[in-house]
Formats: sequence, structure tokens, C-alpha cells
Amino acid sequence: MTAKPISLRIDDTTTVSALWDKPRGATAALVLAHGAGAGMTHKHMEATSDGLAARGIAVFRYNFAYMDRGSKRPDNPPVAHAAVRAAVAQAKKLAGDLPLFAGGRSFGARMTSQAQALDPLPAVKGLVYFAWPLHPAGKPGTDRAEHLAAVKLPMLFLQGSADELAETKLLKPAVISLGKRAKLHLVDHADHSFHVPAKSGRKDAEVMDEILDVAAEWMAKNA
Repeated sequence: MTAKPISLRIDDTTTVSALWDKPRGATAALVLAHGAGAGMTHKHMEATSDGLAARGIAVFRYNFAYMDRGSKRPDNPPVAHAAVRAAVAQAKKLAGDLPLFAGGRSFGARMTSQAQALDPLPAVKGLVYFAWPLHPAGKPGTDRAEHLAAVKLPMLFLQGSADELAETKLLKPAVISLGKRAKLHLVDHADHSFHVPAKSGRKDAEVMDEILDVAAEWMAKNA
């Protein structure tokens, strides 16, 4: 499916690139933010969008402002949160009556959860996190998770058990503390990019199918 290019206006001086994929017979829509090091057209973002479209989920992908500028330094939280809010508002217009979800990959997932914690995102029914970054690599901690208590929507954490930015022994209790509104789906042996070693007996494509199946089923349940 060919994604439709969209110009996303964040404020009076900033417009960023976006893509809208809406499959025939879509049952829900997801606003998908990218990770810190790669934009909305990265192969992982493409695979996620295409895979969800094949499962009946429309996807609105967008770049944060720094990515469109070609900068390697991510936007500060207030600027990123503004992009999240603009993307949700635009996606709602495009999605119409489709149940709307938001989230993203790594940095994009965390900026979305922060935005929701500060001020609920209109019309969003739940948040989907692909490799939510609990802490920096090599610096385990849980400070980043503190704001999640203010997120009152259903949340889905799709994580690898070998994710160097989310040690399982720290992530599990953090998610459990959120109660029934949070679900954690762990993929054995997968790292932050959902790559699995050959010795695991699985291929990356199989892992992608697994997490996208879980995401689609979870959105259907929470629509």
C-alpha cells in the first residue's frame, strides 16, 4: 500500500512531514512516532506501518521537527509533545470515526506517554509502546517511568527481554504498578530493535509478526 504524504502543521512556524496509511476496511488508527535516531521512513517504521495496515489498522506516521531539519539532537520534551498533539489532532481528522490510538517507537513512545500524562490527548483510547525506553543504555533506573502513573488510559508495552534500554527486572514491576490498565508483552531474546540472535531459533520477521499481532488484537479489544 502506498502511504499518502501529509504536511503536519505543529505551530505557526513549524511544519513537518507525515504519512497516512489507511487500508480498506480499517478498524482502528494508530498515531506512530519514531525513535530518536531514525525517522518515520526507517525500515522498522515502514515494517510496523505496513504490518499493521495488513491487519486492518490505519497508521499516521510523522517526523519530529529535529528529524525534518536533519539534526541528530532530539527535540526537547515540550517541542516533541507539541508534535505529538498536532499529529493526534490531524490523525483524528483523517481517521473519522475509527477508534484512535497513539504511541511510537522508543523516544517517540516516551514523548507520547509524557504528553498524555501532562494533558490527555483528545479522542485517544489507548497507548501502544514499541520498546519503551525505561532508562539510558548502561544506566538502569526507573525515574523515567514516574509520569506513567498519571496516564489513565490502557497501555501496551511491547518489549524485548534483552532490551538494553529496559531491563526486564526493572520494567516488570514498573508495569505491574500501573495496574490492570497496563499490559506487558515480552519477546524472549529480543533487543531494543526487536532483533533476535540466530541461537534463539527465530527470525526478526517472526518477532515482528508476533508484536504486530499482539498490537492489533489489543487495539481491537480496547477500541
